[in-house]
Order: sequence, then C-alpha cells, then structure tokens
Amino acid sequence: MVLFFLVDFVIRVIAVIVVPRNRRPTAGMAWLLAIFLIPYVGVLAFLLIGNPKLPRYRRKVQADINEFIRIASENLPKQELRPNPQAWFSSLVQLNRNLGALPLLGGNKAALLGDYNGSLAAMTEAIDSAKHHVNIEFYIFSCDSTTAPFFDAMERAVARGVEVRVLLDHVANMRTKGYGKTKRRLDQIGADWHLMLPLQPWRGKFQRPDLRNHRKLLVIDGRVAFMGSQNVIDRSYNKRANIRRGLQWQELITRVEGPVVGAIQAIFFSDWYSETGDMLSNEIDLVDPDVHDGDLDCQIVPSGPGFDGENNLRLFLGLLYAAQKRIVITSPYFVPDESMLYAVTTAVQRGIPVDLFVSEIGDQALVYHAQRSYYEALLRAGVRIYLYPAPYILHAKHFTIDDEVAVIGSSNMDMRSFGLNLEVSLMVRGGSFVNDMRAVEDEYRLKSRELTLDEWMKQPLRSTVLDNLARLSSALQ
Repeated sequence: MVLFFLVDFVIRVIAVIVVPRNRRPTAGMAWLLAIFLIPYVGVLAFLLIGNPKLPRYRRKVQADINEFIRIASENLPKQELRPNPQAWFSSLVQLNRNLGALPLLGGNKAALLGDYNGSLAAMTEAIDSAKHHVNIEFYIFSCDSTTAPFFDAMERAVARGVEVRVLLDHVANMRTKGYGKTKRRLDQIGADWHLMLPLQPWRGKFQRPDLRNHRKLLVIDGRVAFMGSQNVIDRSYNKRANIRRGLQWQELITRVEGPVVGAIQAIFFSDWYSETGDMLSNEIDLVDPDVHDGDLDCQIVPSGPGFDGENNLRLFLGLLYAAQKRIVITSPYFVPDESMLYAVTTAVQRGIPVDLFVSEIGDQALVYHAQRSYYEALLRAGVRIYLYPAPYILHAKHFTIDDEVAVIGSSNMDMRSFGLNLEVSLMVRGGSFVNDMRAVEDEYRLKSRELTLDEWMKQPLRSTVLDNLARLSSALQ
C-alpha cells in the first residue's frame, strides 16, 4: 500500500514537471487533469499520444524537404503579381514563405467545384488527359461504385505509359470499408502506391498513432491540380450508420492552372519522399513554363507536426486580425484554440461582420459536442452562426476575408488540424475568386438557418454537460 501511494505521488510530481513543457496551457491542464484523476490510464495515454510531433527521423526528413522546396521553388515559373497589395498581405505572404518555404505565385486560374459527383467526374477527365504522370494524394482513397470511373481512368493512364502514383493515409483507409478491395484494385491497375504515416512497427514504422496525413490533392502532368476538402469515396463514406441516417457529404474543391500547380506538386513530392525516400526532383521542371493568362496570385501553405510552428493556425490568425470589412468561415469541425477564439470575437468587436457556417448535425460525436461548447461565447460576441441542414454534413473548408483574399484546403479550424494533421491550404488573392466563393457562401446561407442566442440558451442541461466534457478532451494533444 505504501509503495502504491509512493508511485502515485511520483507520477503526479513528474507530470507537473514534464506535461506543461512547450505545450499550450489548455492542453497541459487537460493532460494534468487526466493524469491526476486516473493516474495509470492517464500516463499510458500520455506516453502513447502525448507527443504531437513526428519521430525525430521524420522531422529530419521534413527539414530536408523544406530546403529542397525552398531551392526548387526558385525555378517555378513566375508571372507578374497583382498590383497594390495591402501591407498586411505582403507581410502575411512573407510569414507563409518563412513557415512553409513556398512563394506567392502570379498568373493562375482557379475554378470552384461544389458538386460531389461532378468533382469526381472532373478529376477523372483530367486523369484521362494525362500524358506523363498522375500524382494522387488523398486522406481517404476508396474504390467503390461511385469512384470506380476514377480508378478506371487510372488504369487507362497506366496502359498508355503514364506514371500513376498514389498516397493514402494508412489508419484512415484501414478503418474504411473496402480497404482490401482498394489495395487489390491499385495492384491490378499497376499504380505505384504507398501508405502515409503507416503504423507498421514490425517494419520499423511507428509514430504517434493518431497523427494523420489529411491532405487531398491531385496533380496532372504538372499543369493542372485539384485540392480542397473532398476525399475519393462515395458521398456516404460507405458507413452503415451514415447510410441509415441518410448522411451526405457536401464538399468544395478547386481546380487550378498556372505556376501554383508546381507548388502543389512540391507538396506531393515532400510526402512521397517521406514515405519512399525518392525525391522525384526531376519532375519539378515539368511544370509548364509558358506564360499563363490567369489573374490570381496564389500561395500554398503546408502544415503539420513536421513543422516547428502551426503554419495553418498562424495563417488563419493573420487573416482574421487583418480583416477590415467581412469574414466568412466554413468549417465542419470548428473547435478553436484560445488564440483563434480571441481572433474571431475580437474581429466582431472591431466592427467586422463574422459569419460561421457549420453543420446542423455531426458525424463525429466528440468533435460535434466540442464544437457546440463554443456557440454561446461566439453568439454573445456577435458571430452569426448558420446551421447547414441535415442530412448533409458540410465538410467544405474555406473562408474569405474582405473582397480580395480567400483560403481553401484540407484544414479544419480545430486543434487536431492545427497540431496533429498534415494539411495543405491555398491562399488566393483576386476579386474574381472571392466573388465565386461568396456565391458559394450565399448558397449555403439560403439553405441554412441562423442559430440565435435565445434558441441556444434553451439547450437542455445534459447537452451542456456533454459539450463541456467534449471540450476538455479536445485539448488533449
């Protein structure tokens, strides 16, 4: 009994010393609470998932990649940038350059695709046009009746001598129905495919088990790219519970042409190198060097535990504090840390209208309740919250600032995307793109209903308790 109390005391003392170090105060407090209330379980969980960083050797690989991208980006075709950027925009571009190594590139075109099956059809058509290579990277990549034409296009590409490479997240796909079928189909096609962040300790491949590569991108011959929120899978995600509830995912991706395609290609190269050791540096020169007639300035911002800072969070905060006219945020999982909550509410207090689009219902109970725990503070500050109607899950991830700047990508606005997931975001400067994004937001607004503070304050006590408990767990990273 004395030994038990001694071990318990030592665990608590060590936890107070070790846990808060280089960690957000909220995360540190959550971990300490878990360890103090359930010491042995809490310590085991901390040892397993307490380190949000990639293993040291992978961080070394990331450093090598950053240097390669920095050098290679100097060879990307550059067009004249849009004139008269605001001072805050130029400084934010420099921030992104310092964090993610990729420059702002002019002369781009971009189109938004919000129809789920239409997006898959557009990507399939692009693969059928490939002449040299197709680079595919998706968090979830599944062969089913909806995505079969996409896989068939890959097979046709391989048959005509096109190099087809595929990256897919290991854990996310392992948990997806049809994973075995997908692997067999990739082998049948003859694609060169690899798992991202594999959990295969028997092969010496292991890291924190809840890290994910959440990126979604497709690059065709270095001339056309697609990126955004959509995975390659049926709109129901083939989950029995989703089908029973009639859930359908609503997405938004962008098709881009121009010099920025080379930057998106570089992100694929970095992940390919991380998983295979092959840099593919010879393909950086395959980006079309011809002058493009697009009028958009674009910058790719990669983020994830391989970087020293939370690149996506810093980008979002910079934009929120720079806004002068209007902010519209669309995020399926809006679980902000303290800095983002302050940035959003401070914007309203500065007189900037802020709209937030989220789903009326959730597909992940813990995240859904954690998100709800912030509604009261947001509503009291003056944020207008719009609930996208069931049975749709608004999975799109984008936001617009004023009249000239927008961001679209794979990143949610939650602590998982800031600290644990590998993400990629595209920052765009150009009124035409923002206008297109505003049209999408207006469509959301017509379909959604606005949540009021009076309605929210009528929530039953049990919901409030669940929301607050989920909020505590969201900080455990």
